[in-house]
Amino acid sequence: MALALYCQCMWELENFDKLVSSLDLNERQKLLEKLKGQSTISYEPLYADDVFITSSRGSLEDEFVRLPWYMRFWYSFLGFIMSKPPLEIFADSHVAKLGEKVGEKAPGVYDFQRRMLLSGFYRQISSLKEGARYFYSALDTSVNRDRGAFYNFLASLEMPNVHSYLHTETNPKTIYRANPNISDSDLRSTALAEMETAFAMITDTHRGTMYYNARSLFCLKQLSSFLFDRIILAFNNRASEHGETCSINLVRELLLTLNDILFSLKEVPPMTLLESLFVFVIQDKTGTQGLDMNSEISSHLAKAEAAISVIRNFNRQIPLTWILRCASRNMSIMPREMSGGEDWMMIYRDYWKRRIEFLCSEHIKERQEKELLRAFQFFLKGRELIHLKHVNSGNNPDGLPIKDAFALSFLLSFHSEIFMPEINDPLYSILTGPEIQDKESRTEYSLAYDTLEKLGERIRKFEGDISPDGDYGSRYAQARKEMSSIHVKRRKIQIILDETSEDSETIIGQVKEASRGMIKTLGALTAENTAMEDMVNMFKGLLDLLDGIPAAEENDLFVARV
Repeated sequence: MALALYCQCMWELENFDKLVSSLDLNERQKLLEKLKGQSTISYEPLYADDVFITSSRGSLEDEFVRLPWYMRFWYSFLGFIMSKPPLEIFADSHVAKLGEKVGEKAPGVYDFQRRMLLSGFYRQISSLKEGARYFYSALDTSVNRDRGAFYNFLASLEMPNVHSYLHTETNPKTIYRANPNISDSDLRSTALAEMETAFAMITDTHRGTMYYNARSLFCLKQLSSFLFDRIILAFNNRASEHGETCSINLVRELLLTLNDILFSLKEVPPMTLLESLFVFVIQDKTGTQGLDMNSEISSHLAKAEAAISVIRNFNRQIPLTWILRCASRNMSIMPREMSGGEDWMMIYRDYWKRRIEFLCSEHIKERQEKELLRAFQFFLKGRELIHLKHVNSGNNPDGLPIKDAFALSFLLSFHSEIFMPEINDPLYSILTGPEIQDKESRTEYSLAYDTLEKLGERIRKFEGDISPDGDYGSRYAQARKEMSSIHVKRRKIQIILDETSEDSETIIGQVKEASRGMIKTLGALTAENTAMEDMVNMFKGLLDLLDGIPAAEENDLFVARV
Protein backbone atom coordinates (compact mmCIF):
# COMPACT_ATOMS: atom_id res chain seq x y z
CA MET A 1 0.00 0.00 0.00
CA ALA A 2 2.76 2.43 0.85
CA LEU A 3 4.47 1.78 -2.48
CA ALA A 4 1.11 2.32 -4.22
CA LEU A 5 0.69 5.69 -2.53
CA TYR A 6 4.25 6.63 -3.45
CA CYS A 7 3.79 5.70 -7.08
CA GLN A 8 0.47 7.56 -7.21
CA CYS A 9 2.10 10.69 -5.78
CA MET A 10 5.09 10.31 -8.08
CA TRP A 11 2.91 10.05 -11.21
CA GLU A 12 0.72 13.00 -10.16
CA LEU A 13 3.70 15.24 -9.46
CA GLU A 14 5.48 14.15 -12.63
CA ASN A 15 2.37 15.13 -14.63
CA PHE A 16 2.24 18.56 -13.02
CA ASP A 17 6.00 19.14 -13.24
CA LYS A 18 5.80 18.14 -16.88
CA LEU A 19 3.38 21.02 -17.39
CA VAL A 20 5.48 23.42 -15.36
CA SER A 21 8.61 22.61 -17.34
CA SER A 22 6.85 23.42 -20.60
CA LEU A 23 4.89 26.44 -19.40
CA ASP A 24 6.28 28.59 -16.60
CA LEU A 25 4.29 31.16 -14.65
CA ASN A 26 5.07 34.12 -16.93
CA GLU A 27 4.27 32.06 -20.02
CA ARG A 28 0.94 31.01 -18.49
CA GLN A 29 -0.02 34.63 -17.87
CA LYS A 30 0.99 35.60 -21.42
CA LEU A 31 -0.98 32.67 -22.84
CA LEU A 32 -4.02 33.69 -20.80
CA GLU A 33 -3.86 37.24 -22.19
CA LYS A 34 -3.43 35.87 -25.70
CA LEU A 35 -6.44 33.57 -25.32
CA LYS A 36 -8.56 36.44 -24.07
CA GLY A 37 -7.55 38.39 -27.17
CA GLN A 38 -8.29 35.48 -29.53
CA SER A 39 -11.48 34.30 -27.85
CA THR A 40 -14.82 35.02 -29.45
CA ILE A 41 -16.73 33.49 -26.54
CA SER A 42 -19.73 35.61 -25.66
CA TYR A 43 -19.99 36.20 -21.93
CA GLU A 44 -23.71 36.77 -22.19
CA PRO A 45 -25.35 34.69 -19.42
CA LEU A 46 -26.13 31.11 -20.37
CA TYR A 47 -29.38 31.16 -18.44
CA ALA A 48 -31.80 34.13 -18.38
CA ASP A 49 -33.52 34.35 -14.99
CA ASP A 50 -36.40 36.54 -16.18
CA VAL A 51 -37.74 33.71 -18.32
CA PHE A 52 -38.33 31.63 -15.22
CA ILE A 53 -39.55 34.37 -12.91
CA THR A 54 -42.45 34.95 -15.30
CA SER A 55 -45.57 33.03 -14.24
CA SER A 56 -44.03 32.11 -10.86
CA ARG A 57 -46.79 33.19 -8.50
CA GLY A 58 -46.97 30.46 -5.89
CA SER A 59 -49.15 27.36 -5.79
CA LEU A 60 -52.46 27.15 -7.62
CA GLU A 61 -54.23 26.38 -4.34
CA ASP A 62 -53.03 29.67 -2.83
CA GLU A 63 -53.89 31.59 -5.97
CA PHE A 64 -57.37 30.07 -6.09
CA VAL A 65 -58.04 31.13 -2.50
CA ARG A 66 -57.04 34.72 -3.37
CA LEU A 67 -59.56 34.97 -6.22
CA PRO A 68 -62.57 37.27 -5.80
CA TRP A 69 -65.67 35.49 -4.52
CA TYR A 70 -67.47 35.76 -7.87
CA MET A 71 -64.57 34.07 -9.68
CA ARG A 72 -64.54 31.22 -7.19
CA PHE A 73 -68.32 30.98 -7.66
CA TRP A 74 -67.82 30.85 -11.43
CA TYR A 75 -65.32 27.98 -11.18
CA SER A 76 -67.64 26.21 -8.73
CA PHE A 77 -70.49 26.57 -11.22
CA LEU A 78 -68.31 25.18 -14.03
CA GLY A 79 -67.24 22.34 -11.77
CA PHE A 80 -70.86 21.46 -11.09
CA ILE A 81 -71.64 21.38 -14.80
CA MET A 82 -68.48 19.45 -15.74
CA SER A 83 -68.45 17.22 -12.64
CA LYS A 84 -64.92 18.36 -11.72
CA PRO A 85 -63.47 20.04 -8.64
CA PRO A 86 -63.30 23.84 -9.12
CA LEU A 87 -59.55 23.83 -8.39
CA GLU A 88 -58.96 21.32 -11.20
CA ILE A 89 -60.77 23.53 -13.69
CA PHE A 90 -58.81 26.53 -12.43
CA ALA A 91 -55.56 24.57 -12.86
CA ASP A 92 -56.56 23.42 -16.34
CA SER A 93 -57.04 27.02 -17.44
CA HIS A 94 -53.61 28.02 -16.14
CA VAL A 95 -51.91 24.99 -17.67
CA ALA A 96 -53.63 25.76 -20.98
CA LYS A 97 -52.48 29.38 -20.90
CA LEU A 98 -48.91 28.41 -20.07
CA GLY A 99 -49.03 25.62 -22.65
CA GLU A 100 -50.03 28.14 -25.27
CA LYS A 101 -47.13 30.38 -24.22
CA VAL A 102 -44.77 27.39 -24.63
CA GLY A 103 -46.19 26.84 -28.12
CA GLU A 104 -45.67 30.49 -29.00
CA LYS A 105 -42.11 30.64 -27.66
CA ALA A 106 -41.01 27.20 -28.85
CA PRO A 107 -43.30 25.72 -31.50
CA GLY A 108 -42.91 22.01 -32.11
CA VAL A 109 -41.35 21.38 -28.68
CA TYR A 110 -44.20 20.43 -26.30
CA ASP A 111 -47.85 19.45 -26.70
CA PHE A 112 -49.44 20.38 -23.36
CA GLN A 113 -52.80 18.78 -24.24
CA ARG A 114 -51.25 15.36 -24.86
CA ARG A 115 -48.42 15.97 -22.37
CA MET A 116 -45.91 14.98 -25.05
CA LEU A 117 -42.43 16.23 -25.87
CA LEU A 118 -42.11 16.69 -29.63
CA SER A 119 -39.40 16.44 -32.27
CA GLY A 120 -38.22 20.01 -31.64
CA PHE A 121 -37.30 19.04 -28.10
CA TYR A 122 -35.67 15.82 -29.36
CA ARG A 123 -33.40 17.80 -31.71
CA GLN A 124 -32.46 20.31 -29.02
CA ILE A 125 -31.69 17.71 -26.34
CA SER A 126 -29.62 15.73 -28.85
CA SER A 127 -27.68 18.88 -29.72
CA LEU A 128 -27.16 19.66 -26.03
CA LYS A 129 -25.79 16.16 -25.49
CA GLU A 130 -23.27 16.62 -28.31
CA GLY A 131 -22.20 20.01 -26.97
CA ALA A 132 -21.76 18.71 -23.44
CA ARG A 133 -19.75 15.74 -24.73
CA TYR A 134 -16.72 17.97 -25.38
CA PHE A 135 -16.55 18.95 -21.73
CA TYR A 136 -17.01 15.32 -20.67
CA SER A 137 -13.94 14.29 -22.65
CA ALA A 138 -11.97 17.33 -21.50
CA LEU A 139 -12.81 16.76 -17.83
CA ASP A 140 -12.10 13.05 -18.05
CA THR A 141 -8.57 13.61 -19.36
CA SER A 142 -7.77 16.48 -16.99
CA VAL A 143 -9.60 17.16 -13.73
CA ASN A 144 -10.70 13.57 -13.17
CA ARG A 145 -7.07 12.43 -13.28
CA ASP A 146 -5.95 14.60 -10.40
CA ARG A 147 -8.10 17.42 -9.03
CA GLY A 148 -5.34 18.57 -6.69
CA ALA A 149 -2.86 19.16 -9.52
CA PHE A 150 -5.58 20.85 -11.56
CA TYR A 151 -6.49 23.26 -8.76
CA ASN A 152 -2.79 23.92 -8.27
CA PHE A 153 -2.37 24.91 -11.91
CA LEU A 154 -5.52 27.03 -11.74
CA ALA A 155 -4.27 28.70 -8.55
CA SER A 156 -1.01 29.59 -10.28
CA LEU A 157 -3.10 31.79 -12.59
CA GLU A 158 -5.52 33.17 -10.02
CA MET A 159 -3.08 33.49 -7.09
CA PRO A 160 0.40 33.85 -8.65
CA ASN A 161 1.98 35.33 -5.51
CA VAL A 162 0.74 32.46 -3.34
CA HIS A 163 1.83 29.90 -5.92
CA SER A 164 5.32 31.42 -6.25
CA TYR A 165 5.79 31.42 -2.47
CA LEU A 166 4.64 27.81 -2.19
CA HIS A 167 6.81 26.67 -5.07
CA THR A 168 9.95 28.34 -3.72
CA GLU A 169 9.74 28.43 0.07
CA THR A 170 8.43 24.89 0.64
CA ASN A 171 11.15 23.41 -1.58
CA PRO A 172 13.41 21.31 0.69
CA LYS A 173 16.47 22.33 -1.34
CA THR A 174 15.74 26.00 -0.52
CA ILE A 175 15.36 25.16 3.17
CA TYR A 176 18.46 22.96 3.21
CA ARG A 177 20.61 25.66 1.57
CA ALA A 178 19.60 28.09 4.32
CA ASN A 179 20.27 25.51 7.06
CA PRO A 180 22.60 22.65 5.96
CA ASN A 181 22.54 21.02 9.42
CA ILE A 182 18.78 20.74 9.62
CA SER A 183 17.40 17.35 10.70
CA ASP A 184 15.02 15.34 8.54
CA SER A 185 12.07 15.93 10.87
CA ASP A 186 12.78 19.68 11.08
CA LEU A 187 13.04 19.81 7.29
CA ARG A 188 9.50 18.49 6.94
CA SER A 189 8.07 20.67 9.71
CA THR A 190 9.72 23.80 8.25
CA ALA A 191 8.33 23.06 4.79
CA LEU A 192 4.83 22.55 6.21
CA ALA A 193 5.13 25.77 8.24
CA GLU A 194 6.02 27.65 5.05
CA MET A 195 2.96 26.10 3.41
CA GLU A 196 0.76 27.52 6.18
CA THR A 197 2.41 30.92 5.71
CA ALA A 198 1.52 30.79 2.01
CA PHE A 199 -2.09 29.79 2.73
CA ALA A 200 -2.38 32.74 5.13
CA MET A 201 -1.66 34.96 2.09
CA ILE A 202 -4.88 33.78 0.39
CA THR A 203 -7.32 36.69 0.53
CA ASP A 204 -11.13 36.60 0.56
CA THR A 205 -11.02 37.71 -3.07
CA HIS A 206 -8.75 34.77 -3.91
CA ARG A 207 -11.11 32.40 -2.12
CA GLY A 208 -14.13 33.79 -3.91
CA THR A 209 -12.47 33.54 -7.31
CA MET A 210 -11.26 29.99 -6.74
CA TYR A 211 -14.66 28.93 -5.42
CA TYR A 212 -16.37 30.43 -8.47
CA ASN A 213 -14.00 28.45 -10.70
CA ALA A 214 -14.53 25.26 -8.70
CA ARG A 215 -18.30 25.70 -8.81
CA SER A 216 -18.25 26.30 -12.57
CA LEU A 217 -16.15 23.16 -12.92
CA PHE A 218 -18.64 21.18 -10.82
CA CYS A 219 -21.59 22.38 -12.92
CA LEU A 220 -19.77 21.52 -16.15
CA LYS A 221 -19.12 18.06 -14.79
CA GLN A 222 -22.77 17.59 -13.82
CA LEU A 223 -23.95 18.69 -17.25
CA SER A 224 -21.39 16.71 -19.23
CA SER A 225 -22.11 13.51 -17.29
CA PHE A 226 -25.90 13.96 -17.35
CA LEU A 227 -27.87 10.92 -18.55
CA PHE A 228 -28.98 12.42 -21.86
CA ASP A 229 -29.35 8.99 -23.46
CA ARG A 230 -32.15 8.04 -21.08
CA ILE A 231 -34.17 10.97 -22.35
CA ILE A 232 -33.27 10.46 -26.01
CA LEU A 233 -34.05 6.73 -25.91
CA ALA A 234 -37.48 7.46 -24.41
CA PHE A 235 -38.54 9.07 -27.70
CA ASN A 236 -40.41 7.05 -30.31
CA ASN A 237 -40.50 7.85 -34.00
CA ARG A 238 -44.02 6.95 -34.96
CA ALA A 239 -43.70 8.33 -38.48
CA SER A 240 -46.46 10.80 -37.61
CA GLU A 241 -46.68 14.49 -38.34
CA HIS A 242 -45.04 15.09 -34.95
CA GLY A 243 -41.98 12.90 -35.66
CA GLU A 244 -40.14 11.85 -32.52
CA THR A 245 -42.38 12.06 -29.46
CA CYS A 246 -42.09 11.16 -25.80
CA SER A 247 -44.51 11.23 -22.88
CA ILE A 248 -43.11 13.77 -20.45
CA ASN A 249 -44.11 11.51 -17.57
CA LEU A 250 -41.34 9.12 -18.60
CA VAL A 251 -38.57 11.70 -18.24
CA ARG A 252 -40.01 14.35 -15.89
CA GLU A 253 -37.63 13.59 -13.00
CA LEU A 254 -34.62 13.65 -15.33
CA LEU A 255 -35.73 17.00 -16.73
CA LEU A 256 -36.12 18.44 -13.23
CA THR A 257 -32.49 17.51 -12.54
CA LEU A 258 -31.32 18.89 -15.91
CA ASN A 259 -33.17 22.14 -15.18
CA ASP A 260 -31.34 22.48 -11.86
CA ILE A 261 -27.98 21.90 -13.58
CA LEU A 262 -28.64 24.45 -16.34
CA PHE A 263 -29.88 26.99 -13.80
CA SER A 264 -26.73 26.48 -11.71
CA LEU A 265 -24.51 26.95 -14.78
CA LYS A 266 -25.75 30.49 -15.35
CA GLU A 267 -22.49 32.06 -16.48
CA VAL A 268 -19.80 31.16 -19.00
CA PRO A 269 -16.81 29.52 -17.24
CA PRO A 270 -13.93 31.99 -16.69
CA MET A 271 -11.07 32.01 -19.20
CA THR A 272 -8.56 30.99 -16.51
CA LEU A 273 -10.58 27.86 -15.87
CA LEU A 274 -10.84 27.06 -19.56
CA GLU A 275 -7.12 27.63 -20.10
CA SER A 276 -6.25 25.29 -17.22
CA LEU A 277 -8.61 22.72 -18.69
CA PHE A 278 -7.01 22.98 -22.13
CA VAL A 279 -3.45 22.71 -20.79
CA PHE A 280 -4.32 19.58 -18.84
CA VAL A 281 -6.11 18.07 -21.84
CA ILE A 282 -2.93 18.32 -23.94
CA GLN A 283 -0.53 17.37 -21.14
CA ASP A 284 0.09 13.93 -22.64
CA LYS A 285 1.39 15.67 -25.78
CA THR A 286 3.82 17.85 -23.83
CA GLY A 287 7.33 17.16 -25.05
CA THR A 288 6.13 15.87 -28.43
CA GLN A 289 8.35 17.08 -31.23
CA GLY A 290 6.75 19.91 -33.18
CA LEU A 291 4.00 20.54 -30.62
CA ASP A 292 2.52 24.03 -30.98
CA MET A 293 0.86 24.61 -27.62
CA ASN A 294 -0.76 27.87 -28.75
CA SER A 295 -2.32 26.14 -31.73
CA GLU A 296 -3.49 23.18 -29.64
CA ILE A 297 -5.09 25.40 -27.02
CA SER A 298 -6.70 27.61 -29.67
CA SER A 299 -8.24 24.49 -31.19
CA HIS A 300 -9.73 23.50 -27.85
CA LEU A 301 -10.90 27.08 -27.34
CA ALA A 302 -12.90 26.86 -30.57
CA LYS A 303 -14.47 23.57 -29.46
CA ALA A 304 -15.36 25.08 -26.07
CA GLU A 305 -16.90 28.11 -27.76
CA ALA A 306 -19.09 25.82 -29.87
CA ALA A 307 -20.16 23.79 -26.82
CA ILE A 308 -20.98 26.92 -24.79
CA SER A 309 -23.02 28.28 -27.69
CA VAL A 310 -25.04 25.06 -27.78
CA ILE A 311 -25.81 25.32 -24.04
CA ARG A 312 -26.91 28.95 -24.34
CA ASN A 313 -29.02 28.16 -27.41
CA PHE A 314 -30.79 25.31 -25.61
CA ASN A 315 -31.72 27.60 -22.73
CA ARG A 316 -33.02 30.22 -25.19
CA GLN A 317 -35.01 27.79 -27.31
CA ILE A 318 -36.43 25.48 -24.65
CA PRO A 319 -38.57 27.00 -21.84
CA LEU A 320 -37.89 23.98 -19.67
CA THR A 321 -39.31 25.43 -16.47
CA TRP A 322 -42.60 26.29 -18.18
CA ILE A 323 -42.79 22.78 -19.66
CA LEU A 324 -42.21 21.23 -16.24
CA ARG A 325 -44.87 23.48 -14.70
CA CYS A 326 -47.37 22.34 -17.32
CA ALA A 327 -46.42 18.70 -16.86
CA SER A 328 -46.60 18.90 -13.06
CA ARG A 329 -49.62 21.26 -12.96
CA ASN A 330 -47.57 23.28 -10.51
CA MET A 331 -46.99 26.94 -11.36
CA SER A 332 -44.53 27.36 -8.47
CA ILE A 333 -41.85 25.04 -9.87
CA MET A 334 -38.48 26.79 -9.98
CA PRO A 335 -35.00 25.36 -10.68
CA ARG A 336 -32.71 25.11 -7.65
CA GLU A 337 -29.10 26.12 -7.21
CA MET A 338 -26.88 23.06 -6.85
CA SER A 339 -24.12 23.00 -4.27
CA GLY A 340 -20.62 22.00 -5.32
CA GLY A 341 -17.02 23.18 -5.43
CA GLU A 342 -16.81 23.99 -1.72
CA ASP A 343 -14.07 21.40 -1.21
CA TRP A 344 -11.51 23.11 -3.49
CA MET A 345 -9.43 24.43 -0.58
CA MET A 346 -9.26 21.05 1.12
CA ILE A 347 -8.13 19.39 -2.13
CA TYR A 348 -5.61 22.17 -2.84
CA ARG A 349 -4.15 21.92 0.67
CA ASP A 350 -3.97 18.13 0.50
CA TYR A 351 -2.13 18.35 -2.82
CA TRP A 352 0.53 20.58 -1.32
CA LYS A 353 0.92 18.42 1.79
CA ARG A 354 1.47 15.38 -0.41
CA ARG A 355 3.82 17.32 -2.66
CA ILE A 356 5.88 18.56 0.29
CA GLU A 357 6.05 15.08 1.80
CA PHE A 358 7.14 13.67 -1.54
CA LEU A 359 9.81 16.32 -2.18
CA CYS A 360 11.17 16.09 1.37
CA SER A 361 11.36 12.31 1.09
CA GLU A 362 13.11 12.64 -2.27
CA HIS A 363 15.59 15.13 -0.82
CA ILE A 364 16.30 12.91 2.20
CA LYS A 365 16.61 9.92 -0.09
CA GLU A 366 19.16 11.70 -2.28
CA ARG A 367 21.30 12.53 0.76
CA GLN A 368 21.08 8.95 2.00
CA GLU A 369 21.91 7.72 -1.47
CA LYS A 370 25.07 9.85 -1.60
CA GLU A 371 26.16 8.51 1.78
CA LEU A 372 25.50 4.94 0.66
CA LEU A 373 27.35 5.52 -2.61
CA ARG A 374 30.40 6.63 -0.67
CA ALA A 375 30.14 3.53 1.52
CA PHE A 376 29.68 1.31 -1.55
CA GLN A 377 32.69 2.79 -3.31
CA PHE A 378 34.80 2.24 -0.22
CA PHE A 379 33.61 -1.36 -0.04
CA LEU A 380 34.19 -1.80 -3.79
CA LYS A 381 37.70 -0.35 -3.40
CA GLY A 382 36.95 2.75 -5.44
CA ARG A 383 35.26 0.99 -8.33
CA GLU A 384 32.13 2.53 -9.86
CA LEU A 385 28.69 1.12 -9.14
CA ILE A 386 27.19 -0.95 -11.97
CA HIS A 387 23.62 0.35 -12.21
CA LEU A 388 20.66 -1.89 -12.86
CA LYS A 389 19.17 -1.37 -16.31
CA HIS A 390 15.54 -0.58 -17.20
CA VAL A 391 14.82 1.15 -13.88
CA ASN A 392 12.82 4.37 -13.66
CA SER A 393 15.08 7.42 -13.57
CA GLY A 394 15.50 10.89 -15.00
CA ASN A 395 17.22 9.34 -18.02
CA ASN A 396 14.67 6.55 -18.32
CA PRO A 397 11.20 7.82 -17.29
CA ASP A 398 9.51 4.77 -18.81
CA GLY A 399 11.47 2.31 -16.65
CA LEU A 400 9.95 0.46 -13.71
CA PRO A 401 10.19 2.11 -10.26
CA ILE A 402 11.98 -0.76 -8.50
CA LYS A 403 12.44 0.10 -4.82
CA ASP A 404 15.31 -2.38 -4.35
CA ALA A 405 17.16 -1.30 -7.49
CA PHE A 406 19.92 0.41 -5.51
CA ALA A 407 20.58 -2.71 -3.44
CA LEU A 408 20.58 -4.92 -6.55
CA SER A 409 22.99 -2.54 -8.29
CA PHE A 410 25.33 -2.82 -5.33
CA LEU A 411 25.11 -6.62 -5.30
CA LEU A 412 25.71 -6.77 -9.06
CA SER A 413 28.80 -4.59 -8.60
CA PHE A 414 29.97 -6.70 -5.66
CA HIS A 415 29.62 -9.91 -7.66
CA SER A 416 31.34 -8.50 -10.74
CA GLU A 417 34.11 -6.44 -9.07
CA ILE A 418 34.88 -8.30 -5.83
CA PHE A 419 33.42 -11.80 -5.65
CA MET A 420 34.37 -13.23 -9.03
CA PRO A 421 37.87 -11.71 -9.51
CA GLU A 422 39.06 -11.78 -5.88
CA ILE A 423 37.36 -14.30 -3.59
CA ASN A 424 35.61 -16.84 -5.77
CA ASP A 425 38.69 -19.04 -6.19
CA PRO A 426 39.65 -19.03 -2.47
CA LEU A 427 36.05 -19.81 -1.48
CA TYR A 428 35.84 -22.62 -4.02
CA SER A 429 39.11 -24.04 -2.72
CA ILE A 430 37.62 -24.20 0.76
CA LEU A 431 34.53 -25.90 -0.65
CA THR A 432 36.60 -28.63 -2.32
CA GLY A 433 39.35 -28.76 0.30
CA PRO A 434 39.64 -30.60 3.62
CA GLU A 435 39.14 -27.57 5.88
CA ILE A 436 35.45 -28.20 6.59
CA GLN A 437 35.12 -31.54 8.38
CA ASP A 438 31.54 -31.36 9.64
CA LYS A 439 29.02 -32.61 7.05
CA GLU A 440 26.30 -30.19 8.14
CA SER A 441 28.69 -27.24 7.96
CA ARG A 442 29.88 -28.33 4.51
CA THR A 443 26.26 -28.48 3.27
CA GLU A 444 25.54 -25.04 4.68
CA TYR A 445 28.72 -23.64 3.15
CA SER A 446 27.95 -25.25 -0.23
CA LEU A 447 24.49 -23.64 -0.34
CA ALA A 448 25.93 -20.24 0.61
CA TYR A 449 28.65 -20.48 -2.03
CA ASP A 450 26.20 -21.57 -4.73
CA THR A 451 23.91 -18.59 -3.94
CA LEU A 452 26.78 -16.11 -4.18
CA GLU A 453 28.34 -17.68 -7.24
CA LYS A 454 25.03 -17.48 -9.17
CA LEU A 455 24.16 -14.01 -7.89
CA GLY A 456 25.17 -12.19 -11.08
CA GLU A 457 23.17 -14.60 -13.21
CA ARG A 458 20.04 -14.09 -11.09
CA ILE A 459 20.28 -10.29 -11.16
CA ARG A 460 20.80 -10.30 -14.93
CA LYS A 461 17.68 -12.45 -15.27
CA PHE A 462 15.76 -9.94 -13.15
CA GLU A 463 17.11 -7.19 -15.43
CA GLY A 464 15.74 -9.08 -18.40
CA ASP A 465 12.34 -9.49 -16.74
CA ILE A 466 11.98 -5.72 -16.23
CA SER A 467 13.23 -4.86 -19.72
CA PRO A 468 10.68 -3.74 -22.35
CA ASP A 469 10.73 -7.25 -23.82
CA GLY A 470 10.58 -9.01 -20.45
CA ASP A 471 7.56 -10.23 -18.51
CA TYR A 472 7.32 -7.37 -16.04
CA GLY A 473 8.51 -4.68 -18.45
CA SER A 474 6.07 -5.52 -21.23
CA ARG A 475 3.13 -5.84 -18.80
CA TYR A 476 4.07 -2.51 -17.21
CA ALA A 477 4.21 -0.74 -20.58
CA GLN A 478 0.89 -2.26 -21.62
CA ALA A 479 -0.81 -1.26 -18.36
CA ARG A 480 0.36 2.35 -18.75
CA LYS A 481 -1.02 2.52 -22.31
CA GLU A 482 -4.45 1.11 -21.45
CA MET A 483 -7.42 3.44 -21.83
CA SER A 484 -9.11 2.16 -18.67
CA SER A 485 -9.85 4.33 -15.64
CA ILE A 486 -6.89 5.66 -13.68
CA HIS A 487 -7.80 3.51 -10.66
CA VAL A 488 -7.87 0.30 -12.71
CA LYS A 489 -4.60 1.27 -14.40
CA ARG A 490 -2.90 1.97 -11.07
CA ARG A 491 -4.14 -1.30 -9.65
CA LYS A 492 -2.64 -3.28 -12.54
CA ILE A 493 0.66 -1.42 -12.25
CA GLN A 494 0.71 -1.97 -8.49
CA ILE A 495 0.34 -5.75 -8.98
CA ILE A 496 3.35 -5.73 -11.32
CA LEU A 497 5.43 -3.67 -8.86
CA ASP A 498 4.47 -6.00 -6.02
CA GLU A 499 5.70 -8.98 -8.05
CA THR A 500 9.01 -7.28 -8.91
CA SER A 501 9.43 -6.30 -5.27
CA GLU A 502 8.88 -9.90 -4.19
CA ASP A 503 11.54 -11.12 -6.64
CA SER A 504 14.11 -8.51 -5.61
CA GLU A 505 13.50 -9.10 -1.90
CA THR A 506 14.02 -12.84 -2.46
CA ILE A 507 17.40 -12.23 -4.13
CA ILE A 508 18.54 -9.83 -1.39
CA GLY A 509 17.25 -12.09 1.38
CA GLN A 510 19.12 -15.09 0.01
CA VAL A 511 22.35 -13.08 -0.25
CA LYS A 512 21.98 -12.04 3.38
CA GLU A 513 21.38 -15.63 4.42
CA ALA A 514 24.39 -16.79 2.38
CA SER A 515 26.57 -14.08 3.97
CA ARG A 516 25.55 -15.22 7.45
CA GLY A 517 26.41 -18.81 6.45
CA MET A 518 29.84 -17.69 5.22
CA ILE A 519 30.49 -15.73 8.41
CA LYS A 520 29.52 -18.73 10.53
CA THR A 521 31.57 -21.31 8.61
CA LEU A 522 34.62 -19.17 7.85
CA GLY A 523 34.59 -17.74 11.37
CA ALA A 524 35.12 -21.23 12.75
CA LEU A 525 38.15 -21.70 10.44
CA THR A 526 39.97 -18.41 10.95
CA ALA A 527 42.47 -19.64 13.61
CA GLU A 528 45.06 -16.98 12.87
CA ASN A 529 44.35 -17.25 9.13
CA THR A 530 44.48 -13.57 8.17
CA ALA A 531 43.08 -14.04 4.65
CA MET A 532 40.08 -15.97 5.97
CA GLU A 533 39.52 -13.37 8.69
CA ASP A 534 39.51 -10.65 6.02
CA MET A 535 36.80 -12.52 4.12
CA VAL A 536 34.72 -12.83 7.30
CA ASN A 537 35.01 -9.08 7.83
CA MET A 538 34.11 -8.48 4.21
CA PHE A 539 30.87 -10.48 4.54
CA LYS A 540 30.07 -8.65 7.76
CA GLY A 541 30.55 -5.37 5.90
CA LEU A 542 28.31 -6.65 3.08
CA LEU A 543 25.58 -7.46 5.59
CA ASP A 544 25.91 -4.06 7.25
CA LEU A 545 25.51 -2.27 3.93
CA LEU A 546 22.52 -4.39 2.90
CA ASP A 547 20.89 -3.81 6.28
CA GLY A 548 21.51 -0.08 5.84
CA ILE A 549 19.62 0.15 2.54
CA PRO A 550 16.19 -0.94 3.88
CA ALA A 551 16.47 1.80 6.51
CA ALA A 552 16.26 4.26 3.66
CA GLU A 553 13.55 2.21 1.97
CA GLU A 554 11.38 1.27 4.96
CA ASN A 555 8.56 3.58 3.79
CA ASP A 556 8.99 2.56 0.12
CA LEU A 557 10.34 5.96 -0.88
CA PHE A 558 13.80 4.83 -1.92
CA VAL A 559 13.53 4.41 -5.68
CA ALA A 560 16.86 4.23 -7.48
CA ARG A 561 18.00 7.08 -9.75
CA VAL A 562 20.25 5.67 -12.44
